[in-house]
Amino acid sequence: MDNHINAQDNYITGKLPWRERLSYGASDFACSFTFSLIGTYLMYFYTDVFGISAAAVGTLMLVARVIDALDGPFWGIMIDHTHTKWGRSRPFLLWFNAPFTIFTILCFTTPNLPMTWKIVWAYVTYIGIDVLYSAVNIPLTSILPSMTADPDERVVLSTIRSLFSNFGGTLISVIALPLVGLFGGANNPRRGFFWLAVLAALVFFVIYLFVFANLRERVQTRQSQKPLPIKTSLKALKRNWPWLIVIGLNFVYWLGMQTKGQVTIYFFKYNLQEPGLVSLALFFNAVGLVSVFLTPYVVTKIGKKRTLLGGLLISIVGQLILGLGAWTLSTVTVILGTIVGNFGNGFVGALIAVLLADAVDYGEWKNNVRAEGIVTSASSFTAKFGMGLGGAITGLLLSIGHYVPNKTQTAASLFSIEANYVWVPLLALVLSFILILFYQLTPNKERIMRQELNAKHQKEAAEDAAFSN
Repeated sequence: MDNHINAQDNYITGKLPWRERLSYGASDFACSFTFSLIGTYLMYFYTDVFGISAAAVGTLMLVARVIDALDGPFWGIMIDHTHTKWGRSRPFLLWFNAPFTIFTILCFTTPNLPMTWKIVWAYVTYIGIDVLYSAVNIPLTSILPSMTADPDERVVLSTIRSLFSNFGGTLISVIALPLVGLFGGANNPRRGFFWLAVLAALVFFVIYLFVFANLRERVQTRQSQKPLPIKTSLKALKRNWPWLIVIGLNFVYWLGMQTKGQVTIYFFKYNLQEPGLVSLALFFNAVGLVSVFLTPYVVTKIGKKRTLLGGLLISIVGQLILGLGAWTLSTVTVILGTIVGNFGNGFVGALIAVLLADAVDYGEWKNNVRAEGIVTSASSFTAKFGMGLGGAITGLLLSIGHYVPNKTQTAASLFSIEANYVWVPLLALVLSFILILFYQLTPNKERIMRQELNAKHQKEAAEDAAFSN
């Protein structure tokens, strides 16, 4: 028994076993495999398959995401209030696995209803899937600071998670339309999308059972071993400047990525008139795997802040190249911009979760409150609110441009698609870059924080051991 405890203690400040590392990565493969299907294709499914107007879909996405964004703090508070033999975050991976699986299928189910009831169905299923996604995804971020206190191991875990996430999102994006054709034939995309959703949901369900079985929460403090009152949890946010910067980044960055991702199929279908290249363009999301893989090495050389700024700058350059391709209607230039932009995005995606884990430590360091749930869930709140606003912007611009599904588009309609695909994301990336310039958790300050927290935890552990004896 004592040997087991010692081994667990070693993992707190050292490398975790590969089984656990890969399980943590597999969790976001499952999330991306299902939720990228929704983020990339659901708007197109609503407008061109289910028959709902772009304006109605845009309103739906804003309302749904605002409602859903409010549930982020709720799940964070629930995590901080949870105290089980499995830990705080880990139980949610089991409890909400099946509900999320069911709603994934319902989102792409098309009952034969009047238009008003179609919209009602879309609201219920879309809000449901968003709320349940928070229940299964927020714990992945909140569990990271509890898995290990080692900053290098956190970067490794976040890198592995981002690699799997990128691969899962790219895979479903590339195979989605071919599978829709396979399952539904040339004339029945409704059936095709339904069975694609069934496949994605089953993949998620099986992987999450595996993830729950293998993850462990090792970093235990006095506070983490008992439920935290809401008032106490909120103290972790007081003067937590790293957290404020990260949630601002999450809002702006994901707003831009949402507008771009959900009109990819529109841009290639109508602007470039190359619908067959959608899967190829989405395949190049895999370029981000390279930068994600390089992230731990780059961080050791130049630090987290400079790595993140470099990634955003590369993404901005890629978006400018994309704009040139949209202006000249050059497919080659568009693909080049896509490749460059995705390379930069890989660094950004790999580091956001790490910065959030650092914000958990910062909240404990400055305010003596360790609240993984509320700190990480607030980031989900802002990211989802940004994505909701991005969805509304897309619907609004398509409506202003008088977009009509499956028709030859007007110049105004084509520009509205281009604005969503190129210019809104570009603005979001520039604002994200400016935000990170103000990030002030320097390597030296972080080192001092780690040393003081480790000393505090060791003192608490010694006192508790003495008391129990």
